[in-house]
Amino acid sequence: MPTDQARTGALMAVAAMLCVQLGLAVAVTLIDDIGVEGVAWLRLAWAGILFLIIVRPRRTAFTRNSFLMCVVLGVVTAAITLLFMAALDRIPLGTASALEFLGPLGVAVARGRGRGRWAWPGLAAAGVLLLTEPWTGAVDPVGVAFALAAAACWAGYILLTQKVGDAVAGINGLAVSMPVAGLVATLTVGPTVIERVTPHILLIGLGLAVLLPVVPFALELLALRRLTTAAFGTLMALEPAFAMLLGFVVLDQVPGPFGLVGICLVVAAGVGAARTGARAAPVPLEVG
Repeated sequence: MPTDQARTGALMAVAAMLCVQLGLAVAVTLIDDIGVEGVAWLRLAWAGILFLIIVRPRRTAFTRNSFLMCVVLGVVTAAITLLFMAALDRIPLGTASALEFLGPLGVAVARGRGRGRWAWPGLAAAGVLLLTEPWTGAVDPVGVAFALAAAACWAGYILLTQKVGDAVAGINGLAVSMPVAGLVATLTVGPTVIERVTPHILLIGLGLAVLLPVVPFALELLALRRLTTAAFGTLMALEPAFAMLLGFVVLDQVPGPFGLVGICLVVAAGVGAARTGARAAPVPLEVG
């Protein structure tokens, strides 16, 4: 049976994924107005401002090394968002999602232990392929490169988020990493999108930032204090399943037979990861 620690971590990860999918649904409404890069910038900029206002981090909460880790995490966070949105501008969502999942899948395999290290990640990978059916879409090599780069950044994000969560109390780490991510996004794409932003879009962007990334990133940080990176990486396979289920409920997008089988596989992999994914060494109470 899964321990309370693993169960709580898995529930946090699942809640984070649901917020991500709801946030993406809102983001779609803004793409025509400010483009994919504008949506990415709006999310990150608002998230950075919100974390600074809500958390108000103090210097005493960080050591020099932990502060630098937070800064690096912020750069990686911005890279994930910008690269994935750039990929979506060139290749189908299903293809981009399948390629990006190679990041957490790689973490799950690399950080797993024993002969069964391939079992749950392998089952999850098969499920994601059936869910997304990347073979059905035309492939743009530049789009594929963007998605693979996002996958590499996502792997780094998982590892860095766990280290930051272990080293910095509460969610102070995000109060540094998210403003850094917003600053990186502003420097890279801000000049091309700010002139297209209206007060109405800014308000929508505020709500969007709460759904994606403020709430899910905070939940992911807390989840990684309770789960191994291998278990967390495998649980990420549930995200395409949530996307398909929300598409069915909200958008009347009926999944095909491959999709239904894929949902069953990733759910089975997620349950297996949660059962065996508690961290052996709990995070100190003053941090967790």
